[in-house]
Amino acid sequence: MIIKFYKMSGAGNDFVLLNGSSFTSSALKKLAVKLCDRKAGVGADGLLCVHKAGAGKISLRYFNSDGSEAFCGNGSRCAAWWAHSSGLVKGKDFKLVTIRGVLSVLVTGREKIKMRMPAVPCAALNHKGVYPAPVRIVHFLNTGVPHAVVPLRNIDTLDVDSLGRSLRFHKAFGPGGANVNFVQLKGDCLRLRTYERGVEAETLACGTGITASAIAFGLAKGLAVPVRVTAKSGENFKVWFKPGPRGSVDNIYIEGPAKTVFEGCIDL
Repeated sequence: MIIKFYKMSGAGNDFVLLNGSSFTSSALKKLAVKLCDRKAGVGADGLLCVHKAGAGKISLRYFNSDGSEAFCGNGSRCAAWWAHSSGLVKGKDFKLVTIRGVLSVLVTGREKIKMRMPAVPCAALNHKGVYPAPVRIVHFLNTGVPHAVVPLRNIDTLDVDSLGRSLRFHKAFGPGGANVNFVQLKGDCLRLRTYERGVEAETLACGTGITASAIAFGLAKGLAVPVRVTAKSGENFKVWFKPGPRGSVDNIYIEGPAKTVFEGCIDL
């Protein structure tokens, strides 16, 4: 079976994109594992499946490289850029139907997408738990998927895979575990490295992690909105949000890069 694909990148967070509505859930899970394999496939952090869902509306399903279905911030923005640049959807302002609801999208420039993110029910600052050194403070919140946000003074020499793996299934985050973000505040800008569940390794960027870290630090440190964040890849993002009652957060938007790297066909 020959499949056409598009290789996408959201600040180094990379994806294989398929266009079509005929794929079953079982087929997409298997394709995610095969296509995302960096030695025997195309190679990616996850798989995007996109198709038109009516006027001004695009449907998206996302699968991690291990075949698990989830929500992905950078993947969603990449799908939005591809839908716009390919002509699948007209105009620069449209809707993206995801596993976490219908999200508004705005193309703000060439290869730049601003997208609304799911509301956060509760941002738990200084989340209780006993954590391994050098971790002392952890914030915990769900930005479409659960994230632990760990403030550190220096993240450059950190063994993210080792420490991230030790926190990934920490009992403080519930049975599903969490993605883990190690964050350094430099001036009024955040620097970020993320260990992603489903990929089970560090990725060059994580949209939901960038959003979670911006909200957590914005609330804890009183940072001005939009909060500026630099991913591991060195590329920059902006995050807007508005605090709500009882620790909730809404009106959340993330803006950052998204591009098509190449396209091709693969025989599976």
